[in-house]
Amino acid sequence: MSETEDELFNALGFSWNRQGVPLSQGIRSVENAVARYRQMMTTFVWDAGVLENNPLTYVEVKTLLDGVTIGGQRVSDQEQILNLAESSKKLFSMVRDGSFALNKTTFTTLHGIVARNEALEWGHFRGEGEEKMTTPNVGLGEHGEYTPLATDHGAKGLNRVFERGVQALHDQIPSPFERGAAFFLFGALQQFFFDGNKRTSRHMMNGVLMSAGVDAISIPAAKVQEFNTKMVGFYRHKEATEMMGFLAGCRQDHGFKSLPENGAPKP
Repeated sequence: MSETEDELFNALGFSWNRQGVPLSQGIRSVENAVARYRQMMTTFVWDAGVLENNPLTYVEVKTLLDGVTIGGQRVSDQEQILNLAESSKKLFSMVRDGSFALNKTTFTTLHGIVARNEALEWGHFRGEGEEKMTTPNVGLGEHGEYTPLATDHGAKGLNRVFERGVQALHDQIPSPFERGAAFFLFGALQQFFFDGNKRTSRHMMNGVLMSAGVDAISIPAAKVQEFNTKMVGFYRHKEATEMMGFLAGCRQDHGFKSLPENGAPKP
């Protein structure tokens, strides 16, 4: 490991085999990447909901996004889907007008929509609001729990970690795919918010990709178990080579083919 890589990994809190990360492919214009994201938005929202154990089906998500409420489903489940859709629209709007940036302002803005009325607090880091004591744990099943940096007054520790990590990403990772994927894992590991960390960090990953003219990535609903298993390994060992490979594989899974009028794309 080079001294530069060592600095990068220390800043982020995890490592990976950088030689094994695929180079960005399919670079297009930013407008084209955003248009393809919009085309696939229902699928992206449904996939993200499945990762959160949201019970709405693909057809119900499509109906909800068309402006029709769903009978027999909890209001909180519908609101989670609507938050995902609204935050997705905010994301592609920011990418399209050039205001997206890999920074705290963008991160907290998107979180304020993603986790609205769901997280303990939303739109700021843990410790920057009224709650100063609670530190969230990530359940790892039979492997117990992962506990991130403790919540402190003003989120001084989290802000230091964020600034150092983002600076390292900007300085040392030129590839949009590797930088975006690394940010997703960085956000998931450090748990800057009380909830909604993975959802918001995936938005940031996709903002990095689309801003470079690269198609966004979704975790297909059919791969939920594989995703969860690999994430448990990531939290336990702070080693991201498998997750990098998994995310690279997800780029091909959705392929942005034409979608059927009714129902979800085939797994």
